[in-house]
Amino acid sequence: LAALGLARVPPRPIEVGIALSVFVLAVELAREARTTPTLMQRAPWAMAGVFGLLHGLGFAGALAEVGLPAGEIPTALLAFNVGIELGQLCFVGLVLVAARGLVRLATPTLVAARWIPVYAMGSMSALWCIERTLALVAPAW
Repeated sequence: LAALGLARVPPRPIEVGIALSVFVLAVELAREARTTPTLMQRAPWAMAGVFGLLHGLGFAGALAEVGLPAGEIPTALLAFNVGIELGQLCFVGLVLVAARGLVRLATPTLVAARWIPVYAMGSMSALWCIERTLALVAPAW
């Protein structure tokens, strides 16, 4: 709806929400070993829906900035979504191949190193949240 111009959402709050969604995912991954179920485990459909909505609004904003002619929007949306899905499939395939290779090399160091991407993702998304929030409340900053 946003890409078709039927719904207007300011981009800055969406950017904060996207950064926050990545941070929430990092927190969920870091809490994996805890015994209490995480929000993602209790309501995966709700989390996927909220994350999808936020990221979809972000992509719609990016498409709007490109300035496509009105007649090209449906084709652009289809191509964009197909491209995203193909990119995700390629990424997952590469991760599975890499994971299979790393399993054969499993050492205590590699087992401990699995947390590095989680904490890196959490740290970067926290900084992104701060940056985007400051841009929202103090645009000249």
